[in-house]
Amino acid sequence: MSTPTRLAVFAGGLVVAFATAWGVGSFVDPLLDEPLAAHDMGEDAGAVEDHAQATHLPGGLMVSQDGYALALEENTLSPGRRSIAFTITDPEGEPLSAYETEHEKELHLIAVRRDGSGFQHVHPTRGADEQWRTDVHLTPGSWRIFADFTPAGHEGLTLGADVIVPGRVTTVPAIRTSTSTVDGYTVMLTGDLSVGTSSDLTVTVTRDGVPITDLEPYLGAYGHLVALRAGDLAYLHVHPEESGPGPDVPFVAEVPSAGDFHLYFDFQHDGVVRTAEFFVAAGEGEHDEH
Repeated sequence: MSTPTRLAVFAGGLVVAFATAWGVGSFVDPLLDEPLAAHDMGEDAGAVEDHAQATHLPGGLMVSQDGYALALEENTLSPGRRSIAFTITDPEGEPLSAYETEHEKELHLIAVRRDGSGFQHVHPTRGADEQWRTDVHLTPGSWRIFADFTPAGHEGLTLGADVIVPGRVTTVPAIRTSTSTVDGYTVMLTGDLSVGTSSDLTVTVTRDGVPITDLEPYLGAYGHLVALRAGDLAYLHVHPEESGPGPDVPFVAEVPSAGDFHLYFDFQHDGVVRTAEFFVAAGEGEHDEH
């Protein structure tokens, strides 16, 4: 084969390789800066947008699913209190305008740094142009932004995208704990996270050793629990159970794998919403002592 022919074949191969890489990359959240856990890599979890495979994945790992996509206005923001703006687009690529109301809101936004710190559960405002906007407090590092919503006539979705915050990153390693203290309240998590089954969890709120029996409804319940898998921050299903105003608030959780999990419990008392944080392990049929 002549040298010009070899060069032409080589160039053609580069074009094909580039086109293939671009096609795959278009399905990937381009700012995912940490690898997915080993149990997800086998199906290329972060890169697959196909509905049949997506339905087997925890929420929040993908920037788009079933044709719906989370489009952040900016993917890099300075530290401090900053405005995050984004649009949810529908399968036709148009801004989504019809939402179901879940827990008294059309959309719930979660912001958390990838080490599990800085958790914020906020509720953006949707403008006439269908763009959502809210303020969050950001520290240097890589942040994951989750949009939890239900399009009209569709099942609920949780989409995720990364925001980079430049600056010197200070990371405090997470320590396993099922007890949290916040603003003088002691919040305890009891129950075991087990893979492959529904796990019953109970959160108990006390202050100065006295059970809090007058928790106030917040978003239609006496508490809300968000669970994120350590590492890839997969967003897990946690369902609140009916309960009284405390001190016990029950939940049912479903975990897809063994490993460590960040749990965040929002509750309202004396007119203030507070967040208790836990870091616990789940195992195949194991029961962790609290």
